[in-house]
Amino acid sequence: MGKYRPVFKKSVAKDLRRIPKKDVAHILKCFDTLAEDPRAPDCEKLSGQERYRVRQGIYRIVYEIKDDELEVIVVTVGPR
Repeated sequence: MGKYRPVFKKSVAKDLRRIPKKDVAHILKCFDTLAEDPRAPDCEKLSGQERYRVRQGIYRIVYEIKDDELEVIVVTVGPR
């Protein structure tokens, strides 16, 4: 299995603007980790959806995985 490519919805840029810069740096590192292993042990599948979430500090990152295209689509980033 290859490395996944992170893809961001347009709304994610808006979400990140509301977060302090030091926290954004940690969140961006988390995106790199998701590209390596989108189904890491600390992720949780959301019930009733084909989406996952992972927490980074006080923030939650919600994303979808497209295995056939090797993409991780980040849907939203926000406080818990």
